[in-house]
Amino acid sequence: MQAVIETLFDATYLISVIAIGGYMLLKGRSVRQYRLFGIMAIVLGVGDSFHLIPRAVALCTTGLENYTVPLGIGKFITSITMTVFYVILYHVWRARYRIEGRFSTTALVYLLAVLRILLCICPENGWLRAAAPLSWGIYRNLPFALLGLIILSLFYQSAKKQPDPAFQYMWLTIVLSFGFYIPTVLWAQTFPITGMLMIPKTCAYVWAVLIGLFAMTRERSAVRYSSNSTTT
Repeated sequence: MQAVIETLFDATYLISVIAIGGYMLLKGRSVRQYRLFGIMAIVLGVGDSFHLIPRAVALCTTGLENYTVPLGIGKFITSITMTVFYVILYHVWRARYRIEGRFSTTALVYLLAVLRILLCICPENGWLRAAAPLSWGIYRNLPFALLGLIILSLFYQSAKKQPDPAFQYMWLTIVLSFGFYIPTVLWAQTFPITGMLMIPKTCAYVWAVLIGLFAMTRERSAVRYSSNSTTT
C-alpha cells in the first residue's frame, strides 16, 4: 500500500511541478520574476526526480535496501538542486519587490549556497552508504537552514512593508518546508516513520510554486481586463 500511495503522490508532484514551471516560462517569459519562478519550479521537479524515481522503483520492486547507490546519488543531486532553488527564490524576491543594491545580502546568500554545495560534495557524507553519518547530515544542512532563514525573513518583511496579498504566505511555505525537513535529517535513520514528513514538506514546496502561478495568472488577467476596458 505504501508503494502505491507514495508512487502516485510522487508522480503527481513531479509532473505537476515541472508542467507548472514550463507553463510559467512560456506565459511569463516577459516578466523576470515569473520567468525565474518557472525556472525554479523546473529545477525543483527535475532535481527531486533523481531521488523520487529510484525510490518509487525500489518501493515497487525489491525494496529500498537494494537501491542504496541510486538513492544516494539522487539525494546528492537533490541537495544541490534544492540549494539552487533557494538562490533563484532570492532573485524572485529581488525582482518582485524591485530591490536594488543589497550587495552584502546577495554575497551572503551565495556564500551560504556555495558552502552548502561544497559540504555536499565531501565524501564524508557517505551518500552511497546505507547508514550515512548523521554528523555530516547536520553539517551540510546548517548553511542550508541559514539560507532558508534569510530568504523567509526577506519575504516576510517585504510582504508586510508593501501589502502583497499574493505573496503574503511565501515565508510560511519556507517555514513549513524546513519544519518538516529538519526532523527527517535528525531522526529518519532511528525512526524511519519520520520519513513520512517528506510528504508535507513536498506539499509546502508545491504551495510555494502555486503562489507564483496564481500571482502570474491574476496579473495577466488584470492586464487583459485593463486592455479590453481601454479598447471599449
